[in-house]
Amino acid sequence: MTQDIKHDNQQDDLLRVEGLKAYYQMAYFGVDREVRAVDGITMSIKKGEIYGIAGESSSGKTSFIKVLAAAMRPPLRIVDGSVKYNFKNGPLDIATATEKQIESVRWSHLSYIMQGSMSVLNPVRRIGKTFHDFASKPMGLTGKAFEDRVVQHLARLKLPADVLKAYPHELSGGMRQRVTIGLATVCHPEFVIADEPTTALDVVVQKEVLSLIRDIQKEMNSSVVFVTHDMSVHANVTDRVGIIYAGRLVEEGPTRQMFFTPKHPYTAHLVASLPRIGDTQQRPALEGRPPNLSDPPKGCRFHPRCPLAVDKCRTEAPPMEVVGPGHRSACWRWKDVEPLVNSAAPAGVIA
Repeated sequence: MTQDIKHDNQQDDLLRVEGLKAYYQMAYFGVDREVRAVDGITMSIKKGEIYGIAGESSSGKTSFIKVLAAAMRPPLRIVDGSVKYNFKNGPLDIATATEKQIESVRWSHLSYIMQGSMSVLNPVRRIGKTFHDFASKPMGLTGKAFEDRVVQHLARLKLPADVLKAYPHELSGGMRQRVTIGLATVCHPEFVIADEPTTALDVVVQKEVLSLIRDIQKEMNSSVVFVTHDMSVHANVTDRVGIIYAGRLVEEGPTRQMFFTPKHPYTAHLVASLPRIGDTQQRPALEGRPPNLSDPPKGCRFHPRCPLAVDKCRTEAPPMEVVGPGHRSACWRWKDVEPLVNSAAPAGVIA
C-alpha cells in the first residue's frame, strides 16, 4: 500500500498533511541551492491526540513543525503538498492561507510552545506584559477581565499571581517553562505544538513539565504535537509517534508498538539506544551521519547507514506501507527488521 492515509473516520482528523515538500531555496553569487528539509511527508493527527515526532538532529523535525505552525520565513518555502487543519471556525490550508487567515487562528486555535524559555520571554518586559502581547487580542479581553483570566490559568499551572510582575531572569528554569506553556495554552487552542519543551531542565523538573502538558491537554481536549529526540519522553507522553529521517517520515505507529515491535531499522536503533535499569553493557553508536539534504542519496535515504540495506534500497525509495493496525513503515525489508530491544520494556516505558 502507498502513503495514502485511510482512517475509519477522517472527520476525527484535526490535521492532515498530504505530500508536503518544504525546501530552503537560496541563490548566492549566481548559484542556486536547494535543501530538501521536508520531502514528501504524508500524515494525520486526530482530535485530542498527543502525537510525537522523533529523529536525530538535522533530520528535518524543526523545519516540519515550522510549516505546521505557519512560522516559515524565507528561504524556507512550501513547494508542494497541503497542510490542512479542521478547526472549529472552519478549515485552513497553511500552504494557501493568507497572512490574515493565519493571524485569525494563531494562539486562539493554533499555538506553539517554543524551545528555550529565555529565547521566548523578553528579558526587559515583565511576564504580565508578555501575556498581554501574546493573548489579549486573541482572547478579546483587556484590563481587569484579562488579568483575572490569566491569573486563573496560572493557578492551573501552579504559578502564583505575582509571577506576572516578575522579569524572566527572576524565575527559575522550571517556572519559566511553565510560563511559556501558559502563554501557549491560555487561549485554549485546539492544536498545540511543543518543541523540545524539556530541553535544559533537570529530570525532576522535566517530569513536572511533562505531567503539566498532559494534564492541560486533557483539560482542553486539544491535539498536541510533541517534538523531542528523547525517546523515553515519547514513551511516557505520546499516543502515536512519527519517526523522521533526512526529511522523510520513515515510520509511524502507536507508541507501544513503536517501542516493542519497530518495523524500520532506524526506529529500532533509536529504541535500542535507551538505557535500561540494571543493564551495564556499552551500546554501539549508529555509524555514519545524516545525509546532506541538498544532495540526498538515491533510494532509501537511510541505506548508507542501514545494516539491512540491499541493492534495491540504494536505487528505489520505499513507499509507506501498512505493517499493522495504525502502523506504517517505509522500508523494503520491514519484515526482516529484528528488534534491537529486549522483550522487557525500556526504562521509562509505561506498561
